[in-house]
Amino acid sequence: MKILVVDDHALVREGLSQVLQGLDGQQPTEVLQAADCAQALSLASVHLDLDLVLLDYHLPDMDGLTAMGILGERHPELPVVILSGSANPSIMRRAIQQGAAGFLTKSGLSSDLLSALRCVLRGEVVTPREYGSISAPTGRVVAAPVFTQRQQDVLRLMQGGLSNREIGDQLNLAEETIKSHVAVILRILGVNTRLQAAMEARRWGYGKSVAAQSPHQRSGQ
Repeated sequence: MKILVVDDHALVREGLSQVLQGLDGQQPTEVLQAADCAQALSLASVHLDLDLVLLDYHLPDMDGLTAMGILGERHPELPVVILSGSANPSIMRRAIQQGAAGFLTKSGLSSDLLSALRCVLRGEVVTPREYGSISAPTGRVVAAPVFTQRQQDVLRLMQGGLSNREIGDQLNLAEETIKSHVAVILRILGVNTRLQAAMEARRWGYGKSVAAQSPHQRSGQ
């Protein structure tokens, strides 16, 4: 398990590093630390095997939601949990709508934090206790799923029945990149298969008209 903690307070980073050692009872957790977004983005570009990012909302060089957006574009498969000093409902909704895997406050108990992060690693979306837990597989969502433009492009082509390789050909992206986007789309929608994703996305109004064609269809075969 490898986690990146991003916070401009060294004591907070050290405290979280200690708490995170209890995340997996069978093996230690490797915790990387960054004091600002620039350092976080640099570490994420080197450590491509990160499992999770804990990102403070208030940082000296940019706000957490902006940083999360950049991380999402560069590492779409990487879940990001926003940490905040208070449970601000407006910020929480924005974070979840923009693709955060969770929104947690620093004032919570260590045991609650670990429990919430285990939920995130299982593919759930979590929020402070007073707002309950958002779990798409059980239908407990607070807002319609929100995707980046690139994720919408991939989703539209998925709904057209194209494979990852075919989607990559159409979008001029590597197949591994498409695979990462698909993984994030499945997580956001709270489903396990591409078919379930297509159905759930249509339920939310995504991809009602799909113009994508496979290579055989484009060649007239």
